[in-house]
Amino acid sequence: MTARDYTAVRAVISPLRDALYNSGSGSGPFDVGAVKRVLADVFTAEAEVHLAHPFEDLDGGLGLFDAALGPLAAAMSDLERRDYIVMCGPDLEGDVWVGCAGDYMGTFTQPFLDIPPTGRPASFRYHEFFRVVDGRVVEMQALWDLPELMMQANVWPMGPGLGREWRAPGPASQDGLLSGVRDVTRSHDSREHVMDMLTDMARHPAGPIEAMRLDHWWHPTFSWYGPAGIGTSRGVDGFRRFHQIPFLAAMPDRRGGYARDSHFFGDGLYVGETGWPAMAMTVTGSGFLGIVPTGASITMRSLDFWRLEDTPSGPKIRENWVLIDLLNVWHQLGVDVLARMRELAG
Repeated sequence: MTARDYTAVRAVISPLRDALYNSGSGSGPFDVGAVKRVLADVFTAEAEVHLAHPFEDLDGGLGLFDAALGPLAAAMSDLERRDYIVMCGPDLEGDVWVGCAGDYMGTFTQPFLDIPPTGRPASFRYHEFFRVVDGRVVEMQALWDLPELMMQANVWPMGPGLGREWRAPGPASQDGLLSGVRDVTRSHDSREHVMDMLTDMARHPAGPIEAMRLDHWWHPTFSWYGPAGIGTSRGVDGFRRFHQIPFLAAMPDRRGGYARDSHFFGDGLYVGETGWPAMAMTVTGSGFLGIVPTGASITMRSLDFWRLEDTPSGPKIRENWVLIDLLNVWHQLGVDVLARMRELAG
């Protein structure tokens, strides 16, 4: 068997995607009742919801609305959800996940988490992963790129990222909204490509830099779309200069598979990874994002999407979308970013 129809799995979250796209973009205000009904239908009552700092663990779909989606809709009454990646598949343990990447956007007219409104269109990225059992969501792991919204409001209180700060684009191939039959063989091979790449990445700095074989796994002009606060880099040289070297200099002992193992799954040429958390490390060396190294042990929530592209020498990673819960990282290091932001905003 080389293919399986995952249409029904992707369709589980379609009502939620549709409701959050259409609810605020029509002639009336955001339809709170309609969105809450969809959340109650899509999520089981006992669903585990894990959302970025400061939201943390929430109770089911209605907990997600009360703590996060509802206040966001109050801040942006014309709130829209815009997906540019929707993929699904089983992880190594056989659990089935749907992964979505995109932007929440709207006119920012009221405060959100005390981020001051701009009165102008605003947006921020999300990576949201849903574990589906018997046609309903039983777990959600999600990151919202809140630093991106702070930057648009001119109240980002931390240091600038080394990469390019911008609104990261969707897939260059414009085929991220996957549907229909899922090619099992290609999906498996894509997942193995990414996992083997990460295995080689872990060989440095304990081994020589050549052990990472970046040119073998990555396309010559690949784009690495990091979160706001780190930024985007391009190609092996850009990736190493603006993210990898500073990251490894600060945390050379970084390691994956901490607490809950990461969940990897492929869908054609796309691969998703979610983990809560996904990595653990010690902040030593030169420090991280401007923080003086203290030797503190931290974990890191990093939710990723990769897109591979065929080349004459075989598939290569052409694009990588990465969100890291930076507010949680700062929190573990004793810095309350939201409190600093409030001081900056006056």
